[in-house]
This record gives sequence, structure tokens and C-alpha cells, in this order.
Amino acid sequence: MNATAAPEAVDAATHTPFGAAPVARFVDDRVAHWAATRPDAECLTYLGRTWTWREWDDRVRRAAGGLQALGIGRGDVVAFLDKNHPACVEISLGAGSLGAANAIINWRLAGDEIDYAVNDSGARVLVVGTELVPAIERIRDRLTQVETIIEVTPDGAEGDAYEAFLAAATPVGRSADVEPDDVCLVMYSSGTTGRPKGVMLTHTNMVEHTVCSHEGLTLDADDKMMVAMPLFHVGGSSYVLLGMHDGVASVMTREPDGASLAGAILNGANRTFLVPAVLAQVLQAGPDAVRLFGALKTYTYGASPMPLPLLRAAMEAWPDTDFVQVYGLTEVAGVATHLMPEDHRDPDHPERLVSAGRPIPGVEVRIVDPGTLEDLPVGEHGEIWLRSKQVMKGFLGKPEETAQVLVDGGWFRTGDMGKVDDGGYVFVEDRLKDMIISGGENIYSPEIERVLAEHPAVMEVAIIGVPDDRWGESVKAVVALKPDTSATEDELIAWCREHLAHYKCPKSVDVLDLLPRNPTGKILKRELRAPYWEGRERSVN
Repeated sequence: MNATAAPEAVDAATHTPFGAAPVARFVDDRVAHWAATRPDAECLTYLGRTWTWREWDDRVRRAAGGLQALGIGRGDVVAFLDKNHPACVEISLGAGSLGAANAIINWRLAGDEIDYAVNDSGARVLVVGTELVPAIERIRDRLTQVETIIEVTPDGAEGDAYEAFLAAATPVGRSADVEPDDVCLVMYSSGTTGRPKGVMLTHTNMVEHTVCSHEGLTLDADDKMMVAMPLFHVGGSSYVLLGMHDGVASVMTREPDGASLAGAILNGANRTFLVPAVLAQVLQAGPDAVRLFGALKTYTYGASPMPLPLLRAAMEAWPDTDFVQVYGLTEVAGVATHLMPEDHRDPDHPERLVSAGRPIPGVEVRIVDPGTLEDLPVGEHGEIWLRSKQVMKGFLGKPEETAQVLVDGGWFRTGDMGKVDDGGYVFVEDRLKDMIISGGENIYSPEIERVLAEHPAVMEVAIIGVPDDRWGESVKAVVALKPDTSATEDELIAWCREHLAHYKCPKSVDVLDLLPRNPTGKILKRELRAPYWEGRERSVN
């Protein structure tokens, strides 16, 4: 089955509420444009600080100049480790204008995971938030390629090394040798081998995503984008570019907690993208919170399953809010399909609420038999393949793994299983790869299994995702213990927490005498998952 999307997208100049703008080829193009045409208009607000377009562009240019003075140029990598901070975007845009890339590291990782990601990226410069400095100090001797570490505070307080770095820098423009196909972002996505993979995203990938994901989103001059998704997540780093592309102001939160989100809305933010777990928290917070969030014009959600009862409750609570569901992957720079507001409230097709919608412009979808690699007809269940200018350049330093997912004709094998109906709606129903999505975080089973297998009492282990009404899925470990040994659930979870970020650790543990296996010896995870997902209207988003 080959479902071709709408005609290839063109630049979204018509979506700007301030008139036509030049065609963007690089991620920083539109920032420079708005700095020239709307220099004193509001660009970004963060923790009480606000920058105009002229000020923001100057900071980006100084970030580029400062990095250039440190010897960073085309093909180099810098890394950023902190909670949400405008400096992360400045480094991404500034490094990108030099032909370099920003590797954004998940600040929730454990020390040895940070060590691996920073070293794997080859970063020569590391910008790290004050709260994360102790973690870096503990592993500093292992970061052998990092030449310079720059500390950044949340509020730009006196003595902030990053602010001093910008102030001392000479602003520079884009280097003459930079090309749109140069990598500008490296986003780490855990791999099925148990180690994270650096997804290389180019200027073309990010600009194409920004343009194509605009479909159905017409911003007004007084709109403000709430940037609350973590910037280490592609949903954060791609979403922040939307407002900058259109010249619309953004409000960035440091974390997506209730108080921060409420503060952003009170500051005028009326468009947002968040994971379903946040929606659940708002509905549970009481009538005042529900009333406040009713100010949102658009609520885009994705990155983890949305339980249907929660979605229906949200649509009832906010009848005037447009809901948009998105499905995508880091490897395609973010969104690949979307379920539009009219589909959410379509009485003739309520079954499509469990779909991921239709491809955005410029994205093609195939449903392929993973065994024969032949296209399947409408309604048949197979692997979802995508083709678009958004598809990544590859996995950093991993050509063999890249070749497994980027195949002839420019197609990307997602590893997700699903179908397409006769209306072109994509239903994502299962996964080939052992990935669990909890609260918007991608968690890969082999990574946790590798750690638990080292416990002295564990004979064999399988990690599965089970339903969670708050987080979409939660991590469960199913283990068999060695003869004459014992281990409690708390002990096994504590063991994981010594070696992994807490969000990856099992929330529960089942102990069996033996794990079920097929005739070739492979553990039957589907059989382990089945009792927990029985009767559910959807199992994966």
C-alpha cells in the first residue's frame, strides 16, 4: 500500500501573520528576517526575561562568534545539557550557522549515560546548566574530547559564564561554506541495542518540518507559542521553530509543571504542544485549572498514547479548543502525520479518534510486510515506512544501523506496525522494536534488560510496557530468578536506579519461574503484554 501525501509543500510564507517572508533554507533564516523587519517586537519570554527579535538575533550571532573563537566550524559538534533554556536554542542556531551541530543531551540521564552521549557525539564544547554541573564534575575525566565547558544559570544571574561568553563574543554571520544538508542537530534516541543513537538532523530536515507541520495551523499576530516540551526531545526543538518561522512570540517554560504552564498562559501563551500526561494533570487539578487552560486556541498532543476517556473528557472540558494529535519520530524531525481538529469532533467517524491522522504535506506513507518487504493493501497490518525531506541524514557514527532503517528510494523504516484505512488515516497499532513510550519519553527494553541482567539473582528478564492512565505506558520488568536466590521488587527497582535515569526504571516487577519462549528460544513479549492490554481500545500511539 502506497499512500502519497498532499503535493510537496512549499515555504509557509502565507502562514505568517506579518506578510510574506523569504524562503527559509537554514534554521536561523527567519530569525534574521524578523530582526530586520520587526526588530523591537517581542520574540521570546523565559523566567521573567523577554527578548526582542533584534536582541535574540544578536545573541544567536554572538553564540556563533563565541563558538567560532573556540575553534568550532563546519562538521564539529557542541553539546548542551540543561533543562529548557533559551541558550539551548541559541547554541543550536549559532552552531548551525557555522555548519556545526548541537547535540542536546537529556538532562534526566544518569551519569554514565551522559558520559556515553557526550563522548559519542564528539562534542568539543559543552554548555551545562548550573544544576547539572555536579553530575559533569563527577565524570569530567571521562569526557576526553570536551575542550571547553560553559556553565549557564537559569536566570542569567551575575557571574553567569554563558552570559559572559556571549558578551565577550564578536557577532558573526553564517559561514560561506555552510550547506542546507549540513547537520545542525543531534538528538539522542535510545536504540534497540541498548545504547543511545545520535539522530543527525539537517537544516533541510528541520526547515521542511517547520513548513509542513504548519498545515492547519494559521497563527495570528497576537498569538504566543508555549514551548514547554523538553528541548532534548524533538517535540521541543522542532516546536520552538514554529513561532520563530512566523515571527510570533514564544513563552518558554523551564519544565512542564503546572505552575509554569499556568504562568505561560497568564503571560498570553495560547498555542501549545504537550504530552497527554500533562492534560490528565490539568483535568485533575480542579475547575480553576480547567478554566485557565480553556484559553488555549490549540492543544497539540502526541509522543505517547492518549487514553480515549481522557481525550473525550478534555474535548468536553474545552469545547472551543482545537485538538491536534501528532505522530512522528526523532528520525523524521518530529511530526509525520496529524489528526486535525475537525477529525476530533467528526460524529460520522468516531473510530478515527484512535488513528494518528493523515500524512502532513511532503510525507509519503507505505505499509509494508516486514518479512517480504512487499506493499500491503488498504486495511492490512504491516510496518509503517515514511519518505520525506524530513528524514534524518542517519545515525551518528553508525552506518550499519543507518542502513537498516534507510532503504532504497529514500524510505525510512519506522519499526512501527499499523495500517492505513480507505480515507488515508494511519493507525499505529504495535511496534517491531521494543520501545515503551511513557510520558513522551522513548524507553527501549534492551537498555533496561542489559542492566537488570547484571543483578546477581536474575536469570532472565523481559521489559514490557503496560497501560498507565497517567503516562500512557509504564515500564514493567518480568524476571525469572536463579535457583536458590531471592530478590524483592524494591531491590530490583533500586538496582536499576543506580545505573539508569529514574524514568527508565521499572515501576513494577513480576517474578515467574520461567519466561515464555517460542521454539527458537525468543522470549514471547507479546504473550507477557497480552493480559495487561486486553480490552483496551488502543495499545500504542
